[in-house]
Amino acid sequence: MLKIIEFFKEQWHHRHLIWKLSIYNIKSQYANHYLGAFWNILQPLLQVLIYFIVFGLGLRGDRGDVEGIPFLVYLISGLFPWLYIQQGINGASNAIQGQLSLVTKMKFPASILLSTAILNGLFNLLLVTTIVIVISILNGYSDPLHYSALLYFIFASSALILGISLIMSSLVIIIRDMKNILQNIIRMFFFMTPIFWSLTEANEILQTLASLNPFAYLLMNYRYALVFENAPLYGEMGDHLYFWSLTVILIYIGVHIHYRFKNKLVDYL
Repeated sequence: MLKIIEFFKEQWHHRHLIWKLSIYNIKSQYANHYLGAFWNILQPLLQVLIYFIVFGLGLRGDRGDVEGIPFLVYLISGLFPWLYIQQGINGASNAIQGQLSLVTKMKFPASILLSTAILNGLFNLLLVTTIVIVISILNGYSDPLHYSALLYFIFASSALILGISLIMSSLVIIIRDMKNILQNIIRMFFFMTPIFWSLTEANEILQTLASLNPFAYLLMNYRYALVFENAPLYGEMGDHLYFWSLTVILIYIGVHIHYRFKNKLVDYL
């Protein structure tokens, strides 16, 4: 428990540095591109176009709306939060490895690199979420009061990303194969998460897997906040307890792994 307190104290103490590093990364990422930061919106939209053609026009055919909303709206309300989760896990898990020379050659708090990567993804999420909010307002999909539940999604998803990346940021250095394993696991969860398929239309096996899938919980909370007319939060008390128990366990394990190996990572190069 003391390690967890120490970790979050370190994040709070360096909060201004985390903010400055995140802004710098965003500015430098597309510094030499003609479209600049517009790529933060253009890339997700291009992915939406591809998946809509493949799944919306191709595999689904004329099956119509999904749970009362057009398939395109259902797709973007699942794909945008998934991209935040995916980019957050990949970015934060590889953050220390990417700056290992900086971490090992000077007194630098390696843990803030994870928070910086998560914050970078959050900026992109907020940009594309404005598109979903505008669509929702124009079509009256969700009660505007439910939009505040987006804060819960951000908090919950960031906590899960942090727990996973705390574990993986050390393992990808210690065990080189873990980077490839992580990529394949994320790809597997992409298809197991209701991004382009509906929970209500899925068979019992998929529904059971989705109930154990924390990413499905997060995506449905995003949809409940912005496009569905249901209660602002998805799931029952058991779903919330399962998700937060899993997240707390991952953070606990991740913090201990991080502090155990943070001064030894250079030995594994």
